[in-house]
Amino acid sequence: MPTASVLATKGFKVHGVDVNHERIELVRRGRITIAEPDLDILVKSAVNSGNLTVSAQPVTADVFMITVPTPFRENHIPDLSYVEAATRRIAPFLTAGNLVILESTCPVGTTEKINEQLAELRPDLIDLEEDSRKDAEFESRLKVFLAHCPERVLPGQILKELIENDRIIGGLNRAASEKAASFYRKFVTGRVFLTTARMAELSKLVENAFRDLNIAFANELSLICDKLDIDVWELIKLANHHPRVNILKPGPGVGGHCIAVDPWFIVDSFPEEARLIKTAREVNDYKPRFLISKILKTVQTLNNPAIACLGLAFKANVSDLRESPALEITKGLAKQVSGDILIVEPFVSSLPEELAGFDNVELVKLDEAIQRAEIIILLVDHYAFYDIDRNSLKGKTVIDTRGLLPPAH
Repeated sequence: MPTASVLATKGFKVHGVDVNHERIELVRRGRITIAEPDLDILVKSAVNSGNLTVSAQPVTADVFMITVPTPFRENHIPDLSYVEAATRRIAPFLTAGNLVILESTCPVGTTEKINEQLAELRPDLIDLEEDSRKDAEFESRLKVFLAHCPERVLPGQILKELIENDRIIGGLNRAASEKAASFYRKFVTGRVFLTTARMAELSKLVENAFRDLNIAFANELSLICDKLDIDVWELIKLANHHPRVNILKPGPGVGGHCIAVDPWFIVDSFPEEARLIKTAREVNDYKPRFLISKILKTVQTLNNPAIACLGLAFKANVSDLRESPALEITKGLAKQVSGDILIVEPFVSSLPEELAGFDNVELVKLDEAIQRAEIIILLVDHYAFYDIDRNSLKGKTVIDTRGLLPPAH
């Protein structure tokens, strides 16, 4: 939706396609379905201008952008069914000379698989003449141009980063890379780098695996410090005084649709080589289970205490709950404790489906949660939690997974 609205306000005629009819109706009324600063203004402007339309069916176009989810199945096997479904949906509408861009993060080789799928679905688009190009990275015989351009945006700053961030564009051949680059340069002010499709696919996975590795180091330090009864936040602060050390902050785990997912694509493709990447994923996936165990030990020392869980989102100041360790921890507690669990999440208006079925779980305001709870668990460092009165925490057990709350004086 951010990409569609940005393009529409830049003068492009944009048609959005979705399978969720409720979302379609909301966008048609100029409303948004995700929390993102200024997106509501942009979508309303795009719809009112007539440049942004939306329906459940594709239409003929010059450029087709595939931006569907790429989650994983059990055992962290990539699920490309959404990409395959989107490819089937657009196939009947393609004509020679069209540009097809895959923005979804994907395992290496996915763009090539789209090429193969389209060749099966639309044999009439196969160029039967002998391809004389000597510099083609991939011998696509289709009369359409295929390229991969992974999105690189931070929730909370999407509209800014969509335009200003550098983009990596990998076509199946040089002509596809150049055609895609020409398109992105019309609305991106950052640098545009041309490469192969496989390089572009791997670059996005590597970016997120790098982040995951560094977070895993911080989370592993927090496990060690817990054993030693040492303040991990103070340890990292001291270590980072070294001019060449920059340790990230630990947390309750890693969530979201990128960092918590993408490294597994590398591991799935290269299980023998990606040993460090796999270990980092295991460390970060373990952290929520460790915290649940730690919290349950505290619960056992009290008589049926009320627990306040501050935050459900996968990161600060967004509404996105995908792969959220905060949600995983809260759900784990709901299953195993009988006392009240008071949820504070300023970016949602109702309990998510995963928690709605528990009788002891309720969504409340921050002040009420702190007043009623004996145990306070800070899971997400939302701005809304920065101004918590430390004196209101006196006499309560505080478990701070984000290093935001110093002890009350």
